Amino acid sequence: MRHPLIRTALAFVLCAACGGGSSTTGSTTPLDTGGDDGTSGDTAATPTPAEPPSAEETARFAEASNAFATDLWGRIRGTDGNLVVSPASIEIALAMTHAGARGETAAEMAEVMHFGDDPDAFHRAAGHALSRWNDPDRETYRLAVANRLFGERSYEWREPFLRLTGEVYGAPLEPMDFRGAPEPARQRINGWVEDQTNDRIQDLIPQGGIDGDTRMVLANAVYFLADWQHQFAASDTHEQPFHAPGGDVRVETMHQQARFGYGEADDVQVLQMPYAGGELGMLVVLPREDDGLAAVEEALSAERIAGWAEGLEQQMVNVALPKFRVEPEAPLALSSTLAEMGMPSAFDPRTADFSAMADPAANEGLPLFVTDVFHKAFVAVDEEGTEAAAATAVVVGVESAAIAPPDVPEFVADHPFLFFIRDLESGAILFMGRVEDPSA
Repeated sequence: MRHPLIRTALAFVLCAACGGGSSTTGSTTPLDTGGDDGTSGDTAATPTPAEPPSAEETARFAEASNAFATDLWGRIRGTDGNLVVSPASIEIALAMTHAGARGETAAEMAEVMHFGDDPDAFHRAAGHALSRWNDPDRETYRLAVANRLFGERSYEWREPFLRLTGEVYGAPLEPMDFRGAPEPARQRINGWVEDQTNDRIQDLIPQGGIDGDTRMVLANAVYFLADWQHQFAASDTHEQPFHAPGGDVRVETMHQQARFGYGEADDVQVLQMPYAGGELGMLVVLPREDDGLAAVEEALSAERIAGWAEGLEQQMVNVALPKFRVEPEAPLALSSTLAEMGMPSAFDPRTADFSAMADPAANEGLPLFVTDVFHKAFVAVDEEGTEAAAATAVVVGVESAAIAPPDVPEFVADHPFLFFIRDLESGAILFMGRVEDPSA
């Protein structure tokens, strides 16, 4: 049986509640209550963009998502220890939310998300990316992205909003009794997240994250499973020191010599290791100095990441990479962070305008605003199991350091580093993280 080399899961939830303010009018549609049990199933609709995006639009989607990624990282990098997020997934979830926004709220969100002047083009490109990532015929790796709307069952939601989120993002609407049973609703949503992420993300929405005032939860979940294209041999894994901020620790470290994309800059070494199929890869950025990660993070930008990737050359590299696992117990609460990034209106009941999501006059006469944003991710990296180890037994023979030519570069990740799991076609960053201590 194949042992996974990397398992990554991500879930994002945005909760919208009602608040005081003026009302607007417009066409609405009642919530489809699905089955008699009040559920609508667990299979998300396949995104069907109205028209395929141009190559320029696809590139713009990746650029926007990556720019948001580094903006967000600049705000959260002060979090202690190992860290992982999925910026592309958060961008997509916010894009669904933006579809329900109007006025200054929509403008602020578009600015933070780097939409540019044409949000419709972004939606088309995002839908195209989702369709490609969710390719049902793929055999080399698993990447599944699911979206869902959980809406108060007594509410009427605007049909254009439901149509866009359904057709472009594959997000069906499921009725919930937030008013009468908020805790069972929270458990249902957390259960959906667990199902979509192979049980890797649990308790995404904490106690109290949903209450009787909640009216909508927009959820996104991602699950990724892949083997390296050039696999590590378990027999070449052994303990060695890792220079963590709190002092040296001994960690299980994988070794191999193979042909990878490799590059150097004044302050970093860069390694790109493709996954099976060659469509996705992990970019590992290793500061030259043991304590150089903070300076690299401070200067991080989408342009710099793109420059690292574009400057890679395929060559033989001796790699030493620690096995690591990042599994936070609590979700990141991002409401304040997103507000500080430039979209405060969405979180203020006095200024929020989500009238394209629901007509206040047709419901309670109260406008919606965002109350909470929860984000949680999981990453585990190790070598392959028995089947893959047997396949790399041949490689072991050519990995011997004793026969390596003198000009083969050494990439020894024995101190804190960054990693980026990227879509190699578009350049979009699916996951990004920091490993300060693999033993933590």
